Amino acid sequence: MTPDEYPQPRKNNSRVLLWVALVLVLLGINGVLFYLNQQKGAENQTLTTEVQAKDTKLQAQIKEYETLKADFERQSRELQALGLSNDSLETRIAGINSDLLKLRSFKAGSFTVAQQNAFKQRAANLEGQLRKKDDDIAQLKKDNETLYTETTTLKEKQNKLTDTISTLAKTNQVLTEKVGIASRLQANNVHVAIITSKNKEQDDDKEEFKAKRVDKLKVTYTLARNDVSPKETKSIYLRIMEPDGAALYNLSTGGGTFTVDGQESFYTQKQDVVFDNTGQALQFTYAKGAEYKKGLHTVELYEGGALMGKATFTLK
Repeated sequence: MTPDEYPQPRKNNSRVLLWVALVLVLLGINGVLFYLNQQKGAENQTLTTEVQAKDTKLQAQIKEYETLKADFERQSRELQALGLSNDSLETRIAGINSDLLKLRSFKAGSFTVAQQNAFKQRAANLEGQLRKKDDDIAQLKKDNETLYTETTTLKEKQNKLTDTISTLAKTNQVLTEKVGIASRLQANNVHVAIITSKNKEQDDDKEEFKAKRVDKLKVTYTLARNDVSPKETKSIYLRIMEPDGAALYNLSTGGGTFTVDGQESFYTQKQDVVFDNTGQALQFTYAKGAEYKKGLHTVELYEGGALMGKATFTLK
């Protein structure tokens, strides 16, 4: 065997072994990398699942607090509608707004279990307060409705009582007016005679006299019986109307003013009489102190602003 016949196979074998070893090493590395890759993927998947779970809990917690805020704001509106205010309720709403700011500032991965439990417990406490306040508001509404019904009933009774009082007042006013009318005195047998300058009384059935003979006028009358009118002092006014319609009036002879039908009028004379309901016979004597006008004169008698009786006489 020559030297050239064997060296070549040895070299080839070494190369083959080298390539085989390299392939095995690469396969080993690839195997390790694949295993590590698988482990990393599993860890990433677990982490992603945990983050998604935390994010779901975080969003649910935010939604729960938003619902609580809306419910407490509803309660605030209901109390305002009842005319009430509640500072503690406004404080709770402000606290929930602060909690929402904190919740929204969290990243899903940073929302720890401890934080989840703390916010969950606070939400449960707020839910309990919310239910209690709803019960209180429901009771307030019920009490308010009861009070409204009682107030309405009371107003209806008051209105009926007012109507009754008004009706009684009107009836009383009508009765008072009727009594007032019924109690007015009436003068019967109003008659006029004259007294001459010689102090002689002249009478005439037709009540016609010569003007130049008249010195004084004498008016006689009787008070009609009236069982309604009280027995007391009555002021009786004499008004003598001249032909031109003017009343004979002179302060020096006892004249003055009084009210008739709501208007101020002049009277000729006045006398105060104690009415005793016996049909009293009374008289006025009037001296003008000057010449009387010729024509038809009217004599009117008043008491309490109402006409009692009248008569006429003529001076020629």
